[in-house]
Order: sequence, then structure tokens, then C-alpha cells
Amino acid sequence: MKDNNIVFLTSNTSWYLYNFRKSTILELISSGYKPVCIAPKDAYSAKLIELGAKFYPINVEGKSTNIFKELLVIFQIFKIVKQNKPLFVYNFTIKMNIYVGLCCVILNVPYSNNVSGLGTAFLHKGFIFSFAKRFYGFINSFAKVVFFQNKDDLDLFVSAKLSDKNKSVLLPGSGVNVNEFFYKRPEIKKNLIFIMISRVIADKGVREYIEASEFVRNIYPETRFILVGDWLISNKSSFNESEIINWKETSCVEFVGHQDDVKSWIYNSDVIVLPSYREGMPRTILEAASCGRPSIVSDVPGCRHSIIHGETGWLCEVKSSKSLAEKMINCIELRPGELEKHGLLARVHIEDNFSDSIVVSKYINLLDTFRSD
Repeated sequence: MKDNNIVFLTSNTSWYLYNFRKSTILELISSGYKPVCIAPKDAYSAKLIELGAKFYPINVEGKSTNIFKELLVIFQIFKIVKQNKPLFVYNFTIKMNIYVGLCCVILNVPYSNNVSGLGTAFLHKGFIFSFAKRFYGFINSFAKVVFFQNKDDLDLFVSAKLSDKNKSVLLPGSGVNVNEFFYKRPEIKKNLIFIMISRVIADKGVREYIEASEFVRNIYPETRFILVGDWLISNKSSFNESEIINWKETSCVEFVGHQDDVKSWIYNSDVIVLPSYREGMPRTILEAASCGRPSIVSDVPGCRHSIIHGETGWLCEVKSSKSLAEKMINCIELRPGELEKHGLLARVHIEDNFSDSIVVSKYINLLDTFRSD
């Protein structure tokens, strides 16, 4: 057995690693590995250390395309990888898949990439985005495994020769801790509360949510609409600050910003909404379903895989505020008790198919093959 039991987990935010990979980090420690997290420093970096992981901060920015800044980040990552010589590296999020993957190729360190969504490079056109996709495929060709969170993304990567079919593995998203996000019966109330939990960017369908909410409010004026998430972030499809301020002042949607405890917001709501343009596997929808809340999501890869239409939630047309509004009105007009039944079905669906224990075991089983070599 190899003496080196250092395992890297990399992401473009510490928030991601703590919220989506906490179970993996704890299982790594329990299995005798030494997890090392690499990400920009934020409010969750200290929480990763509290879990028992070592932490290295890096200066990566989400929407930066400055070649000199990006090269400095790659050099920074290269030094960290070379210094630690990890047994294995798990990369999450596109930039880290590419940047850390490149360093691993140069240093001959085994790694896996996780495609948690196609991101900006696949939703927009241009030379830089086209080059990024091709280089992404080059880096994936050296990965031991490329994990995908929905079959549409896996098929797209394989058909475009951005990932080899034989090492492309499908996972049920990042999984959900079904004990932490336990079922809780919704309070019986006269007027429904819809909630969207997401980064406030165009690609998530924020504009459609606001427009649909205004339409529904005109018919059912007592209905509440809430939006939880950061709005001043680094992303190609971010809104400018003046547009956000205007929405906060004039729309019927309640902007509450980032919330550490999204679970309490889910429990106080009736239906989760995510009209995204494309996802890997939307974690908030899985968490809401685990809590017993049905969802309305757009009929696109990732979103459509997170629900069973007509049972655990409903599909609306992508980029259509009208379609979204119709589905919201349908929820409002359900007979008493019907919405709760959909929530119960959502909880069972998560328990059977999306528990994080399924995901963690896949990661650990892969890792054990390298430690025993």
C-alpha cells in the first residue's frame, strides 16, 4: 500500500466544497485519507478546516478571462500539487477541471474531473469559449474518470469527443444527505409560498421567475415569491447592480440574498422553482425534494432529471415566463392535500435514487484502487 494518502478536492469556491462535498471529506478522513481542499478563500474555508481538511487558498475568479491572471492561478496550483504529491485529485467545477487537470498531467498525478454542468462555455459562443471546450476535452482525455451528473451531458461530451465513453461515469448529482434534509410536512396555509434558491444570474432563469411571479401575483395577489441567493457575483451572465436594485424596489419578488441556512427557507415554502437554462444536477431541487417539497423546473438537461414530471414536480418550457406562470397557477389551484402528496413522492424519490451515500461510495471505491496499487 502506498504511504501517501493525501487526496485533493478542488473547486472555484470553498462554499461549494463545504456544502456539496462535506460527506465526501468526512468519509475520506474516516477511511484513513488526508483530504486537502484547494479553492479561493471565503467564509466557508474555515469550516473545511474544522471538518479536518487541510486548506490551500488560490486566486481563481469565476468570469476572469485575463490570460496573465489565469496563468498565475495555474502556476499557483502547480506549486501546491508539486509540493504535496497527492495520491489522487478530485476536481469540481469547470475551471478547476481544466487548470488542476493540466497540472496533474504535467506532474503525472492521477485525477478525476466532475462535470457538474456545462456552464458558460457551452451556453455562449465565441473563440474563447470554443477553445475552452476543446482544451477541456484534451484534459479529460488524461483523467482516470470523468463523472457526470446527468445522461444528456455525458452523451454530449462523448459524442463531441470531449470525454472517452469507457471512463465516463454517471452519478446522481452530488447527492443529498437525507438525514440532514429530513422530511417535514408543510404548514397548511391559505396562500402558497414559491421560492427560488440560486445564484442571481441570467442563466438560472431569474428574469423568467420575476416575470412569471408578476403575472401570477396579478391573479392571486396574496401569493409570496422569494429569491434566495447572491446577486453580486463573478459570472458571464451576471446582472448589473442597477437592474438588481430596480427589481428589489419594484417587483413582487422578495430578494433575501445569500442565506447560510437554506433548509429553513425550504421548510417555510411550498414549491421550489428553478427555470434554469441548463444544469448538471440542481442540488437545491434535490434538497427540497428530500425535505418533502415538489419543484417546478425547466425542461432542460439536469433539471428534467431531478424530478418525475407530474409526480415529484413539474416541467416548464425553458426561457418562457408564461409557461412557468402556468405551472405556478396549477400548483395554487390544486385540491387540498394534493401538493403534500407530491412532496411525499419527492421525498421517496430522493431516498431511492439521490442519497449522497451512493455518490461518496463511488468516489471512495475509485480511490481505493490507487491506494492498493
